[in-house]
Formats: sequence, structure tokens, C-alpha cells
Amino acid sequence: MHDKLLQYIFSVHDFNEEEAESVKQYFEPVVFSKNTVIEEAGKVPGYLYYIVSGYLRLFYVDQNGSEITTHLNCPPGFFTSYFHFINGTVSEDHVECITDCELLRITKENLDHLINKSQTMKDFSISVFQQSITYNENRSRELSVLNAEERYLKLIKDYPKIIQNVPIQYIASFLGMKPESLSRIRRKIIN
Repeated sequence: MHDKLLQYIFSVHDFNEEEAESVKQYFEPVVFSKNTVIEEAGKVPGYLYYIVSGYLRLFYVDQNGSEITTHLNCPPGFFTSYFHFINGTVSEDHVECITDCELLRITKENLDHLINKSQTMKDFSISVFQQSITYNENRSRELSVLNAEERYLKLIKDYPKIIQNVPIQYIASFLGMKPESLSRIRRKIIN
């Protein structure tokens, strides 16, 4: 599993052998079954996850008891409730495996150790968090500027495999609509 993470890192930064060994040492391989909540709301997120395979979602439960999916992610990439992980604060979000998942995870303490030990790891971590900020800003803009159909079309253009691997109710919630609305949009596109 570590090979996929190292390939991902090497695509962005040059690591030496010692740094690669440190990554292998501190990123723990884990496997979770479909529908497993791996981080619960009401707690400080314990890990930053690298997705080797599978699909994850970040969601919270609103005042009406409805689950609101705020993020969907697939390999390759990192996933957690970033703000709370970085700041060590209690998150209102759950992290759930939508499918069976192979992941590599690291604690904040171990990530800080790697960052302090290696300038390359520090640079890589900064680039990962910058990508997360950019993604969140783009997503906020899209939710306010694009209509429901445009958001769906953009999702299937940018992440076509999500449609085959993520249940419609999570996709609809992620796109800010009800499943029935998404079903209508999908029928319209097919016709």
C-alpha cells in the first residue's frame, strides 16, 4: 500500500530514501468495510487518511436528523476533517467509508514529527493543505454560482467513477439537492 502513497508524493516532490522510509514507518495501513464510520462527530479527528482504494465521505447530521454530505473523495488523495485535524479541535463531522477501503493513516503527532524531520515532507504537506483550501473555495463558488444540473454535469465530468461507486443520496446531498431532484436531472440528461 505504501508504494501508491510514495508514487503520489514522488509525483509532486523528490524524496530521498530516508524520507521514504519515514513515510512507510509513520503511515499505518488499515482496511475498513463498506459503511464503516472511521471518525465520529464530537471528537478530535485522530488521523489524516491517504486513500489507496475506495470512496469516503465527510458528513454531519443537521438539526432535523438528516445526513448532509459535504465532501466525497476517491483515490488518490488525502481525507479528513482538515480544519479540526490541523487545529486539534472537536469536529461535528463523521468520516465514513462508502465502499470497502484500503487506507494509510497518520496521527497529527506523527505528521508533525515527519514535517519537523524533513523539509520535503513539510513542503509536500503544505501543498496538500493548499489543494484542500483551493478545492473548498472552488466548491463553495460552484454551490453558489452553478445550478443543480450544472453541478451534476461538472461532477460527472471531473469524477466520472463517483457516479458508479457512490449512492445517489450521497451525491445529491453533496450537490446540495434532494435525491428526487437528482433523479429528474439524470433522466433529463439520459433523454
